[in-house]
Amino acid sequence: MIQQISLKLLPSRADSDAAIIKEAAASLGIKPADITGFHLLKRSIDARSRQTFFILTLKVFINEPFRERETIIPIYDTLPANAPEAIIIGAGPAGLFAALRLIESGIRPIVLERGKDVRSRRRDLAALNKTGVVNPDSNYCFGEGGAGTYSDGKLYTRSNKRGNINRILSIFVHFGATEKILYDAHPHIGTNKLPHIIVAMREQIINSGGVVHFDQKVTDIVVKDGEVTGVETAGGQTFSAKQVVLATGHSARDIFRLLHKKNILITAKPFALGVRVEHPQQLIDSAQYHCPVRNEYLPPASYSLVEQVEGRGVFSFCMCPGGIIAPASTDPGELVVNGWSPSRRDNPFANSGMVVTVDENDFVPFADKGPLAAMYYQQMVEQDSFKAGGGQFVAPAQRMTDFVHSKVSTTLPDCSYIPGVKSVNLREVLPASVHTRLGEAFKAFGRKMKGYYTSDAILVATESRTSSPVRIPRQDDTLMHPQITGLYPCGEGAGYAGGIVSAAMDGERVAERIIAFYH
Repeated sequence: MIQQISLKLLPSRADSDAAIIKEAAASLGIKPADITGFHLLKRSIDARSRQTFFILTLKVFINEPFRERETIIPIYDTLPANAPEAIIIGAGPAGLFAALRLIESGIRPIVLERGKDVRSRRRDLAALNKTGVVNPDSNYCFGEGGAGTYSDGKLYTRSNKRGNINRILSIFVHFGATEKILYDAHPHIGTNKLPHIIVAMREQIINSGGVVHFDQKVTDIVVKDGEVTGVETAGGQTFSAKQVVLATGHSARDIFRLLHKKNILITAKPFALGVRVEHPQQLIDSAQYHCPVRNEYLPPASYSLVEQVEGRGVFSFCMCPGGIIAPASTDPGELVVNGWSPSRRDNPFANSGMVVTVDENDFVPFADKGPLAAMYYQQMVEQDSFKAGGGQFVAPAQRMTDFVHSKVSTTLPDCSYIPGVKSVNLREVLPASVHTRLGEAFKAFGRKMKGYYTSDAILVATESRTSSPVRIPRQDDTLMHPQITGLYPCGEGAGYAGGIVSAAMDGERVAERIIAFYH
């Protein structure tokens, strides 16, 4: 017999298989010896009361042989020499998962990535952190694996409608991720481990007969009689195919400009903008777990906060327990910050984006830019932030309580941001529609979460790459651009995803349409 049950266990009990079996047996009214094994289907934390528990959903085997967990095992055969081909622009999660799905159906992907492979890319990130020099094509946003590779590796998504989440997670496990991501409520791989998984995916693509080119920045999409015929790159090369996936990510402003210049339909899209907020991790642990010191069996605590202020949402974004704030700029003279955590989440700080929704009312000063208005608004704020920091990606910063009272901080707390921080009044950096709402929200969050509103928290500007400021439209049925046959806008950059998993699912959705075209 196989039974599915839920258990509510203290952290120390949830960490022991023997204790889990004992509790499961008691719940089922049987002897522990009757249980031959179990699978964890879901694990989450309940910290609503004064005592914190793990909630476990189990698949329990009773008096029958235990069977290993059933996972999706993809099959990547070697492609024949005459396999049909499709070009994929971008080697982020959307592009990689589209490529792998095409290989499963006998179609050769030609992946063109403007940035470098993960190993070479790491050297460019080190230069950005230590010397304040940014490579516009190899940074936290551009390069093998996309923005997610070096910005945390969280695999949480709220939407089951976009695709099969379990399939995406199983493929990550197939390429080396821990099995825990299959059952944790908020799965996380970690920035230190995700690059190895991305490399394994690339090697599979190549070993199966696919093609991956780095340092191949696409500069033109070739269109003839309303049909795409290929692309041209900065190196003067032309790649030909009648199916082109546009999976360039939310920061590929040159692609947005190219489409607009070629009169290919795009539209401005609302996004969210604000700051990174960093607290001591111990403070967040104490607030969330209701104890002075976190139990050794509990992970570093996270939080999710949202508040409506003057008709707009203010919310936490990409929360990184035990994490680090990183410079995510893609061009000189523009300051962008993001956050990431290693797999152990063992750094002493907790950071999160805290952002405000911005819309067409904010973009009015850039109305003459048409569908690029939101992008130019975003760029303006990033440039103002860079100037306020004084250069070399030093970030303007302020204590939370000083920000609320519009007071320049005389000192700043320790901060994980390696290029350094400079004390400024962030109300002179951020647009009024953003900073006034942030100020009210911080006070409200302090009422919701004990200790959150504190002078020990530092705000670092600017968190501005929450999503694409442009949407590239596509047809609901074919997923092609409405004007151009064979061009498939895909992933975060086109406005159809919001993270690693949703981007991967969108990549597979687009691949399915290409498969249908060829079959």
